[in-house]
Amino acid sequence: MKKRVILTIVGLLVLIGIISGIKGLQIFRMTAYGKKFVPPPETVTTFEVHPDSWESLLTSVGSLEAVQGVMVTAELKGKVEKIAFEPGAMVRAGDLLVQQDISSETAQLRASEAAVALAKVTLERIRKLLTEKTVSQSQYDNADAQYKETAAQLDIIRSAISKKTIRAPFAGRLGIRLINLGQVLNEGDAIVSLQSLDPIFVNFSLPQQQLTQIQPGLTAQVTTDVLPGRVIEGKITAINPAVDAATRNIQVQATAANPGEQLRPGMFVNVAVMLPAQEKVLPIPATAVLYAPYGDSVFVVEEKKIEKNSRPIKTVHQQFIRLGEKRGDFIAVSSGLKEGETVVSTGVFKLRNGQVVVVNNSLAPEFKLMPSTKNN
Repeated sequence: MKKRVILTIVGLLVLIGIISGIKGLQIFRMTAYGKKFVPPPETVTTFEVHPDSWESLLTSVGSLEAVQGVMVTAELKGKVEKIAFEPGAMVRAGDLLVQQDISSETAQLRASEAAVALAKVTLERIRKLLTEKTVSQSQYDNADAQYKETAAQLDIIRSAISKKTIRAPFAGRLGIRLINLGQVLNEGDAIVSLQSLDPIFVNFSLPQQQLTQIQPGLTAQVTTDVLPGRVIEGKITAINPAVDAATRNIQVQATAANPGEQLRPGMFVNVAVMLPAQEKVLPIPATAVLYAPYGDSVFVVEEKKIEKNSRPIKTVHQQFIRLGEKRGDFIAVSSGLKEGETVVSTGVFKLRNGQVVVVNNSLAPEFKLMPSTKNN
């Protein structure tokens, strides 16, 4: 019995040894294969680093303001007899907008004109008699004062008629009508908004440290999400003489053409002031940068020979860099790259240090400093 148990145990041990030997051999072969295994090369697009000159910019955000804009209001109390404009229409300076009731003033005008005519005839008669010394100087003075008083009354009536005949103070585009026919307007009641939209003011602010860099006449580029892909150029026309004590910023105003009136007062815009000086930079595509909390990096392509007689292969190594200003599809590199180096331009997130790559720039996108959105 004991002999049978011993033989069984010995048999199990032999079986376990055989299985362990087989598994160990398999693991050894897999380890050796893993050491010899080379992952297939990754296809990438590349960009060769070359220096470039960028125009120096001062960027800010601003808002648009009409060169001339006013809410047309009533100067005198009166009933609306005629509305002579269409909401949203263009008007010229002096065009009639609203006619208030002037029937009372018209009647007073006729009476006043008759009084002026009579006072003038009387004054001329007394002047003639004064030369003949048949009337006193005081009589002439009274007649002269009477004529001037009636003439002043006539001017007051004409002024009232003019104020009740409301005209456009300048050329521009009207807004929404705020009155109705037959409505009695009081002094200061709003009638319609009138805005001159072409050209248009661009108001923005810059830090006081940049005051010495700006001057009237510099180009200001304006962009807005209302007109994606378009850059509107204007000129700086005014710089506020005082710095804001609260923000330490200085207010700047540029004037830009606005054909088609697509820009409207109150819009938010981005402003870039073009400085005369040129800035030397090393630009690379923004897609070439691997952004990370511990530092931004790129993958630099280099050629290596594994063996003496073998053909060189392309590999990548990760290079940490310091970034500068971003413009369009490009971003400037402050340090970490040299002129002539080649970096991977797309798909950097799937690469690792030392990986073998194959370059295929037929797949590379077109990078632009001022990209525009195409309507597909």
